[in-house]
Amino acid sequence: MGGDGAAEAMKKVLVTGGGGFIGMAIVKALRARGIDCWVVGRSHYPEVEKLGAVCIRGDIRERSFLTECSQGVDTLFHVASLTGIWGNWSDYFSVNVQGTESVLYACEKNSIPRLIYTSTPSVVFNKQDICNGDETLPYPGTFLCHYAHTKALAEKMVLKANGNTCSTCALRPHLVWGPGDPHLVPRLLERGRRRRLKIVGRGENLVDIAYVDNVAHAHLLAADNLAGTATAAGKAYFISQGEPVNLWGWINELFAKAEVPILKRKIPFWAAYGIGGLLETLHRIGAPEKEPRMTRFLAEQLAKSHYFSIERAKVDLGYTPLVSSKEGMRQLLIWIRQL
Repeated sequence: MGGDGAAEAMKKVLVTGGGGFIGMAIVKALRARGIDCWVVGRSHYPEVEKLGAVCIRGDIRERSFLTECSQGVDTLFHVASLTGIWGNWSDYFSVNVQGTESVLYACEKNSIPRLIYTSTPSVVFNKQDICNGDETLPYPGTFLCHYAHTKALAEKMVLKANGNTCSTCALRPHLVWGPGDPHLVPRLLERGRRRRLKIVGRGENLVDIAYVDNVAHAHLLAADNLAGTATAAGKAYFISQGEPVNLWGWINELFAKAEVPILKRKIPFWAAYGIGGLLETLHRIGAPEKEPRMTRFLAEQLAKSHYFSIERAKVDLGYTPLVSSKEGMRQLLIWIRQL
């Protein structure tokens, strides 16, 4: 959707967090189209510059800075955020909420017509199994981690800001993985090699996964839509491979192919949840800067099913995964072996 006219509408694009995993994949996809791309981040990113993008080092929370470097921009991808499941509320709120307020301010001041926000399915996680959930799922009343809470607050602001001068939408990619992954896969492999990972619960839970290039593809489709029919304006979309996997089966497939001992030992969900709560308390008292090995949120995520329908993304955005899970695993293993 959007077609050639929509593609032509993207001439100067700004990506916050463009040096990160998802952000860089978006930059690659933009540069493959020949679109001029500026990246805002906290560091200098030589790999981004090799793609032909311009790096601007700065803090997205500084409104004057972001307003200045977004002048003339027609499309803004807001990918930057503070991720993880442990840390201070003030840090998460500052980056994820106040940073998004700064982005919205820059869009208003510079009359930027399109804003695509990278959200997360965690914004609707309610501590229950979610099986083929869709975008009608409400935000929960309480959250078990600051990341999910602040991302929900930011998503609400972005969608509320949709209007005549700026069309906005939010994408919720689930468990993003692939070559270059700095978080999910390396952490799994490290814990697997050290035998510090157990199957939480019965090991039957189904979850969505999203290959990083598919996530980038969805972002560009969203921008095309906002520049064309704009049927995505003011909406959120779940993004995944389109078919859930058994979480522990997928992890063991990865481990077996990466020559890491497969997981056999289990811990009941109630025990993992209780240990998580205890460790949270102990860490807040004695080591607040150090992430606990288990938290209540992590126990919920590892034991519960959480997968979502991508029908709305198919209908509105024309989204279908470009890279299959099988091909994605092949590319991931090539990258792992090169490390």
